[in-house]
Amino acid sequence: MTQPAEKAYYRFVVLFFNCLLTFGSYFCFDIPSVLQDQFQGNLTCPNATVINGTVDCVEGLGMSPQQYNLLYAIYAWTNAVVVVLAGFLIDKLGNRFGVFLFSFLCVLGSSLFALGSHFKGSPYLLPLMLTGRLLFGSGNGSLTIVQNRITAFWFKGKELALAFGLTLAFSRLGSVLNFFLTQKFEEKYGIQWTLWGGALLCVLGFTSAIVVSTLDKIGMKQLGLDGAIQEGSRKVRIQDVKLLSLRYWLLVLTIMFFYNGIFPFIADASKFIQDKYSGYNQKEAAYIAGAVYDSSLVLSASVGILIDYVGLRGIFALACAVLTLPVFGLLAFTFVPPLVSTIWLGVTYSFAAASMWPSIPLVVPQATLGTAMGLATSIQMVGIGVSNLVVGQILGTKSSETKIPLWRWQRMMIFMLANTISCIVTSVLLNIVDHRQGGTLNKTTKRSEQAERDSDREPLNQGEEEQHEDDEDEAGRSRSINS
Repeated sequence: MTQPAEKAYYRFVVLFFNCLLTFGSYFCFDIPSVLQDQFQGNLTCPNATVINGTVDCVEGLGMSPQQYNLLYAIYAWTNAVVVVLAGFLIDKLGNRFGVFLFSFLCVLGSSLFALGSHFKGSPYLLPLMLTGRLLFGSGNGSLTIVQNRITAFWFKGKELALAFGLTLAFSRLGSVLNFFLTQKFEEKYGIQWTLWGGALLCVLGFTSAIVVSTLDKIGMKQLGLDGAIQEGSRKVRIQDVKLLSLRYWLLVLTIMFFYNGIFPFIADASKFIQDKYSGYNQKEAAYIAGAVYDSSLVLSASVGILIDYVGLRGIFALACAVLTLPVFGLLAFTFVPPLVSTIWLGVTYSFAAASMWPSIPLVVPQATLGTAMGLATSIQMVGIGVSNLVVGQILGTKSSETKIPLWRWQRMMIFMLANTISCIVTSVLLNIVDHRQGGTLNKTTKRSEQAERDSDREPLNQGEEEQHEDDEDEAGRSRSINS
């Protein structure tokens, strides 16, 4: 008799609740971007005047641009440190351990971040908010690893890119709603209640963690794989990192350089649009900055289906990097409406996310996928953290009551261009190495599915892996694919 877990509807139910894991945390992540004026605004505005319908002084938390960018840098750096250990622990202790621990850290971190806003004007504000971002970063980055691991398990050899695309779409739905709703909510209820509202959305992720953990446990038992994966997980060693292939490391560097141009830009995009282009208020600038996520939300599922159908993940990764170059050129040196650039960036981001991240399960075994995802996320976040600090230095350390000079913004965009060029270089090398090692990343759908199944069999059936009597050709093929 066919078990429910063997049917398509079951894995899509798992996917739905798996997607909800990060909906609230992605909403919370970019709240500072939407409220950048409030975070960097003056503590008081005793002599505020209105010029052309705009108040010349914004009351806020009194942060400098450098302190504001530190909120993003500490999130990224915490991710960089924690996700490596988190990935290894997930491989050793399982998905259910991960979803509970890391969704709880998201709730705790976002709550502490909101609490810090109550200490405006005191020396406790920045330490509390940085600690909150630290805990939030520890949870959110690691939670994404568990989410990807669950997605890879249930959809490997099936609708993998579609599943990753839908996961990204749900996460970006949180980001999009943040850009559309947070400004209005803050105007009505203030920054403190706005931050507490974000923390409440993280509770939704914790609730989803309970549901997806239950579904995952029941499904794995019905499929008879729970014991086999646990056995494989117990044999995972930290030394296995040395077995990860050159393709994996080039893929990770490609991801890092691409995202170095995305998240640091979005963090300051609202302020950039107001400073460079005339006629945009804070709300309109936030909408335009959020168009990156709007495009991603609309395109993620369809792009995932396309990549599932045609394969060519390595080619898509290279094309995304090349097509991103003009975006930062337009932003730096022209006055083309910024909406053109943000939509354009959102399109390339959608293709990059649907082609790069789903490629990792193709080149690592299931039993060590958490460790591999953790390392990838760690290196990505190191890059983003360094980029946030560099951007903070470029933009200056003074309060942002007045406009940041255009030449500073241009230097920031040139830095983004440098990261994109580096992404092109690594993606070219990735395609060359992949071609020499069998072309797994650029195989068409049917052959790609076979490669996924081959790479999945070894770690899930440790007994078979230990049968060293297998012929040398099979062993060589297995090592090539699984590492």
